[in-house]
Amino acid sequence: MGRLTVKLLALGLALAASSAAASTGTESRESRLDRQQVLARSEAALGTQIGDHRLTDSQGRHFSLADYRGRPLVISLIYTSCSSVCPTTTQRLLDAVEEARRSLGTDRFAVLTVGFDARHDTPVRLTAFARQQGISVATWRVASGDEATLTALMRELGFSYEAAAGGFEHVAQTSIVDAQGRLYRHVYGDDFPLQVFIEPLKDVIFGITTRALTVSALADRIRFLCTVYDPNQGRYRTSYAIALGIFVGSLSLLISGTIFGRAWVRNARRHRRLAAR
Repeated sequence: MGRLTVKLLALGLALAASSAAASTGTESRESRLDRQQVLARSEAALGTQIGDHRLTDSQGRHFSLADYRGRPLVISLIYTSCSSVCPTTTQRLLDAVEEARRSLGTDRFAVLTVGFDARHDTPVRLTAFARQQGISVATWRVASGDEATLTALMRELGFSYEAAAGGFEHVAQTSIVDAQGRLYRHVYGDDFPLQVFIEPLKDVIFGITTRALTVSALADRIRFLCTVYDPNQGRYRTSYAIALGIFVGSLSLLISGTIFGRAWVRNARRHRRLAAR
């Protein structure tokens, strides 16, 4: 099954669940959102620089998305009156964030749940949503904003939603933004596999974005290579076998380099002595 097929399947399940949640009758209705168009819009947004939008959190405090520059940000999109898809997605995200914090570091990324219903996602309702879902991580904010701000942010994230009876029909989408504020990856569905969330998060924390030749950057690169998913335990762990392989390989290169270096020095000295005669 190809990557595109997997994404379409996840979007199909997410849209179907959202449609059922928004329906007021007993019969399901045709989705207002075209799955392929939703996917195309969402994927086309990857690489977008997210603007410095000002939001208001559940405590009524104003902040800017620019405040998150310097570390990756996970953005989850919900509306507080949602009774099925949004709570389910948030619960799955809670589990994924806990595992990511355990395996990648507790302060290496932040999480922001954004209520996209500008009219109704007030600080009071955001507080109630956070309390009901058990969101208590210090680096996890629940926030919303005015209609113009949310419209701009949803456009940058490639997020699709439509007003429907009793709420909204929308794709279940969680977005990962890198430390420079660029949209890196989307995670679809309300029951996504753990690896689908943590692997791109690894990339932006200490993987493919690591460029500086510093001790810290080297440590991050090694940790990136050694943090692997164990399907038997259903969680991430540090592979000491990989760490040992890296150590042995590095030691072998160091020893080989030392031997060749000494041989080169001896050979250079011999040539200088011969030339001096």
